[in-house]
Amino acid sequence: MRFWRNGQLVCLNNVTPGQTLLSLLRETLRCSATKEGCAAGDCGACTVVVGRPSDEGLGFEAINSCIRPAHAVDGLALWTASDLGGPNGELHPVQMALAQAHGSQCGFCTPGFVMSLFALYQRTIAQGRSPSDEDIHEALSGNLCRCTGYRPIVQAAHQMALEPPIATDVEAIRKALLALPKRDNARSTYALPTTLDELLQLRSARPHAKLIAGATDAGLELTQRLKNWDSVIDLSRVAELKRVESFVHHIAIGAAVPLQQAFDALSADRPQIHPFGHRFAGWPIRQSGTMGGNIANGSPIGDSMPLLLALGASVVLMRWHEGVRAEREVLLSDFYTGYRQTAMASDEVLAFVQVPKPVSGEWLGIYKVAKRNEDDISAVCLGLHLVSRQGHLIGVRIGVGGVAATPVRALKTEAVLEGQADTPEVWAQAMQTLTQEFNPLSDLRASADYRRRVLANLLERAWIERRGHHLVRLEDVQ
Repeated sequence: MRFWRNGQLVCLNNVTPGQTLLSLLRETLRCSATKEGCAAGDCGACTVVVGRPSDEGLGFEAINSCIRPAHAVDGLALWTASDLGGPNGELHPVQMALAQAHGSQCGFCTPGFVMSLFALYQRTIAQGRSPSDEDIHEALSGNLCRCTGYRPIVQAAHQMALEPPIATDVEAIRKALLALPKRDNARSTYALPTTLDELLQLRSARPHAKLIAGATDAGLELTQRLKNWDSVIDLSRVAELKRVESFVHHIAIGAAVPLQQAFDALSADRPQIHPFGHRFAGWPIRQSGTMGGNIANGSPIGDSMPLLLALGASVVLMRWHEGVRAEREVLLSDFYTGYRQTAMASDEVLAFVQVPKPVSGEWLGIYKVAKRNEDDISAVCLGLHLVSRQGHLIGVRIGVGGVAATPVRALKTEAVLEGQADTPEVWAQAMQTLTQEFNPLSDLRASADYRRRVLANLLERAWIERRGHHLVRLEDVQ
């Protein structure tokens, strides 16, 4: 593997497919600046920044190195907190501002905050604009400080534009990375295909290889379940899968499109999705993880699926068959066959997510209940789609998560509402049906009784919200 770090190209051999970037930094390169906190992508202590070359320049992304495979940074630039200073040892403006504002307390989480702010610095100040409060809070949403030092850290984020700048030679790094020879995926146990045909051929030849995109969920197998991977196919570089395309009746989201970009695309037609997408996870996870990966993993508490089930989304599965691409479309409601099991064959790839565009008279509600407002997994999630025609409800779809072995539609409750008059009596009957439709488990996040009660309450919230009442959602109160 090859990457640019600290002014030079780093070339390493014998890096196993299952070694994490954090392990490579700390154990192979002896770089102790990057810390391990949770080893789950939650706390941000392990945050590093990668630079992704393109024809336009270099894109700076803050990522969690604890759950990112080391090979995923092949061909990219990499910065840790120890790589930011000037040639004579002077501190980077981010580091100087944190010191001046007393933004480091115990110091353990500080390198992660430094790197999140460095990525923000490159996206804003280095481009000639000052970061807003929203920019700062979003950039730091994936970092936790156990010493409650957020105020001086935010103050430092405002102050870093006032410190003497240290320039990053973006163009020289970009040219060096683009000049690297193409990776030999046919011989590598960690394949990084760049075209859809190459991906499908690799999948056909290696049906049992681990298929990943951002690895925000798969990486937990390495750190939490102590598994190892013998062979990996990483689809994050496939050009055809990194696009969002608009068609007459739907949009198609490629499986390599980051979650943030996917939610932005959905929010363009349905603004109510924006705050829901913001609650999915912190900024580094939303920049790394993909909607395609969230769907393919099949977790019953994945946040994307209740929304997409309510919208009537489908997935396009592709494979390499007799020298050409073969594809089939499967409704998301038919995609899950059991706990973390799907209708996808071993030689298939989930290539695209297709989401219908809004229709006249459509109404959408999407609700997430978790122990924390931000950066937390759902206890219960509910999405409701319907169309009102002459006082009657049609096109009713209810997607729910956290109440069954898979994300699922509430078909019995949908039947109560479909075609009926939009009256309090009909909605009350639907709420009663929803409390009885599922038999959820009790676990650390919520009891079964709580989940059933919350489902009915969320449907009531949708009823109230459709009546035009204000202050129904937490973001409305704020």
